[in-house]
Amino acid sequence: MKHFSLLFIFLVILLATSYSDAFTRNSFPKDFLFGAATSAYQWEGAVAEDGRTPSVWDTFSNSYDTGNGDVTSDGYHKYKEDVKLMAKMGLESFRFSISWSRLIPDGRGLINPKGLLFYNNLIKELKSHGIEPHVTLYHYDLPQSLEDEYGGWINRKIIEDFTAYADVCFREFGEDVKLWTTINEATIFAIGSYDQGTAPPGHCSPNKFVNCSTGNSSTEPYIAGHNILLAHASASKLYKLKYKSKQKGSIGLSIFAFGLSPYTNSKDDEIATQRAKTFFYGWMLKPLVFGDYPDEMKKTVGSRLPVFSEEESEQVKGSSDFIGIIHYTTFYVTNHQPSASLFPSMGEGFFKDMGVYIIPTGNSSFLVWEATPWGLEGILEYIKQSYNNPPVYILENGMPMVRDSTLQDTQRIEYIQAYIDAVLNAMKNGSDTRGYFVWSMVDVYEILSGYTTSFGMYHVNFSDPGRKRTPKLSASWYTGFLNGTIDVASQDTIQLWSNFSGSSSL
Repeated sequence: MKHFSLLFIFLVILLATSYSDAFTRNSFPKDFLFGAATSAYQWEGAVAEDGRTPSVWDTFSNSYDTGNGDVTSDGYHKYKEDVKLMAKMGLESFRFSISWSRLIPDGRGLINPKGLLFYNNLIKELKSHGIEPHVTLYHYDLPQSLEDEYGGWINRKIIEDFTAYADVCFREFGEDVKLWTTINEATIFAIGSYDQGTAPPGHCSPNKFVNCSTGNSSTEPYIAGHNILLAHASASKLYKLKYKSKQKGSIGLSIFAFGLSPYTNSKDDEIATQRAKTFFYGWMLKPLVFGDYPDEMKKTVGSRLPVFSEEESEQVKGSSDFIGIIHYTTFYVTNHQPSASLFPSMGEGFFKDMGVYIIPTGNSSFLVWEATPWGLEGILEYIKQSYNNPPVYILENGMPMVRDSTLQDTQRIEYIQAYIDAVLNAMKNGSDTRGYFVWSMVDVYEILSGYTTSFGMYHVNFSDPGRKRTPKLSASWYTGFLNGTIDVASQDTIQLWSNFSGSSSL
């Protein structure tokens, strides 16, 4: 045991001294928000309790063998315990999503009183502990009734229904919520759900990663993406006309953003990387900032890319008070098909249209992500230079590890430290970044890996009916960082490990 402890003390010393510049919480502005995140389906559980009806995510997850969110972390019953853990940690903000089918079971019309009570109680509990709620309205969980009625996000009827749902949320919760994200990771939502079939509702053409029962990968991701932008803009317009002057909140859209870097220093790979950025970032960001899709996308996708009317263009332009970034890792981009391409058989759809090849960095794959903080720094610099330097929140960033592997997650600490440092560097270079949220606060059901990997700073025992929470070393580190008792690149991290290692085990 002595040799084991000495080994990890050495590792933590190495970890603590692997950064050239020390930083603390005080290195960031006082109004910068450090938080953690979850989502409704992944955290709440209680899928058939108190009036909640099925969502497309219920249907999707029950079609595969990676588990489901029926109980997951049981946040619906354990939210007070989790908020106490957040307060003890010193968390400044908690990002969560509202289950549309818990609040409005039929998708439109009558509000569920018990759903309304739950979210009001959660928000009040957060506020009473000095924690700022950051609320996401949509996180992959459309009421199944709307999917069955008209096809969900590939039908323009979604715009009216989403706006009415948002209106309920603004009216009922807006006095206590100052940060709203309309739709989570809009880009990868459209791609995963309507091109690759890897996210609910699971649409794709034949010969994709999964066997979809329906879908058209050449058209549906662009239709869904268009309706996402219009629904966001409609909800944003409503908020600004009806609520903003009184509630003083901000509203934004989030995108999933891989870091993208040329595979070689060739001109071809540099051009390919710029093209990938245009498709991955510009697809949503250019309409939000300038009112229309990138010219390169319009030329390539042609008539399959919907067209904004003049009125729609004006409504989408400027509709985000901030941009939310979901980021985990970086990929290399090349113009030539390599043996290690992440998408060796692209078929029709977004990746064929983009016309480049994506290569993992290091040991990255769909479920294992290499720590590449320079990739996030590059994204923030690119957004600053290309899109008028909008306010940005890093709404998800975290590291997966094999579930139940260890509480001593030094790799996760190293990852979080490096990415916080990257955010600080980007801010020093002028990026208007205003917050950073670790994914995730506690272990939850994961969209791609189910319960095989976990991101939480608190371990959840999914075999225990009580879903016991146990802090991992990363929770202790984040606590020390937020409370100012840990100076990154100092010896404080060594003492943290010494205190933790003697008292924690799974």
